[in-house]
Amino acid sequence: MTRALLPLGGFLILAGLFWFVLGQMNKGEYNPRDVPTQFIGQPAPEFALPDLLDPAQMVRPSDMAGQPWLLNVWGTWCPECWKEHEFLVYLAERAGVPIVGINWRDEAADAKAMLTRLGNPFTKIAFDPESDAVIDWGVYGAPETFLIDAEGVVRERHTGALSPQIWQTKFQAYFEATENPS
Repeated sequence: MTRALLPLGGFLILAGLFWFVLGQMNKGEYNPRDVPTQFIGQPAPEFALPDLLDPAQMVRPSDMAGQPWLLNVWGTWCPECWKEHEFLVYLAERAGVPIVGINWRDEAADAKAMLTRLGNPFTKIAFDPESDAVIDWGVYGAPETFLIDAEGVVRERHTGALSPQIWQTKFQAYFEATENPS
């Protein structure tokens, strides 16, 4: 009888731990994709990539100097990118947040079709099919969003889909502080 209780007890402990972690994930308090980054407080890595919509133009982080902005890494192959896209459109159109996109490991035609269908929230869109820039940014999956301040310093990073809750807890206060300096 006691030999049967030991495996049952182990199973119940593991099931309880699983249930706890699942509950934290559902509340948004635990993200298994949140991996620390060395970029917080550091200058944003520079890159020069062709613009998705106008390949004759180059997109560079230094083009955004003097204002806070978001860098969003996305691809049409990424289900979470489709999920967050409507919120990015909202931020760009209603809140006036400048967002630079890096279209990563994608086909240009697919990316353009997505933007035509869902709207284009991006001020500029760098096209990075070979991962030339995202490696320097430490990106390992999409979507990932970085907040870069007016001096070009990375202040925040979020892995996974950007949502109103994430926006409010990680990014919104910073944009409000720069819009209304005391």
